[in-house]
Amino acid sequence: MAATEPVDIVELGVGDAQAGLVLSTEAGWNQNEADWRFFLSKGIVFGMRDGARLVATAALLPYSAANAWISMVLVTADFRRRGIARRLVDACLGVATRRGLTTWLDATPAGTSVYGPLGFTPTLQLRRLRLPKPPEAKATRQLSAGNIEALVVRDAGAMGFDRSTLLSEFAARSGSHVVSCAQAMALIRDGRTARHIGPVLADRPDQALALVDAVVGTEPGSWLIDAVHSQDEFLNGLIRSGWNIERPFQRMRFGRATMLSAELPFAVAGPEFG
Repeated sequence: MAATEPVDIVELGVGDAQAGLVLSTEAGWNQNEADWRFFLSKGIVFGMRDGARLVATAALLPYSAANAWISMVLVTADFRRRGIARRLVDACLGVATRRGLTTWLDATPAGTSVYGPLGFTPTLQLRRLRLPKPPEAKATRQLSAGNIEALVVRDAGAMGFDRSTLLSEFAARSGSHVVSCAQAMALIRDGRTARHIGPVLADRPDQALALVDAVVGTEPGSWLIDAVHSQDEFLNGLIRSGWNIERPFQRMRFGRATMLSAELPFAVAGPEFG
């Protein structure tokens, strides 16, 4: 394909889940096919093709109270630096504007310089951490089965809007669990390369750390968590426990804030979901 040849934007469907997974796998991201099917069935996903090959995507995932999340902004290596990602994000913003939605995203440092000029303003910061496979699984604290309804309510307080559809779908997946430990609760789910912990909600940092410690003691394997940077006691506790920071994310908002959050989470559901 010539570098100047135009590529049309198309709206994707659930049948494109495998093609989307190829793109996110190329980028080294943790999404699995179930994640892609959720975006394609519950959100609006735009893409560009080179013939039959999907070469770029961007997703708009509506939530409640006129909020939506933009994510899965992916361009395969040989189509980058052509303005494709910007065009796809503009398509998402166009839909959001027509529907009167406030849009959010979690940007990498490179993405922050792109989204800022579009009118996105920074809010909180995140740090993605990975815990390599531990030598052996050994539970150190008692975990209890959590309640998805209670998690949904508390998550809504932290986000400022309801995400019951997302969290209920997560909880219903094979391998997913809602867990609690003292006054802390979290959702655990599978990813392509690692198990993911989040959101994590608690009254205090020590409660959040105790829950995470109990979770990773239940099974071997690699873990990911997206911690809120300003929760410094929690973040530093993870690092002392052997978690390694992989990359930062900057949460950004386009449009007015629709609701105030009642509490700050310790970790989020993931940069692709908020």
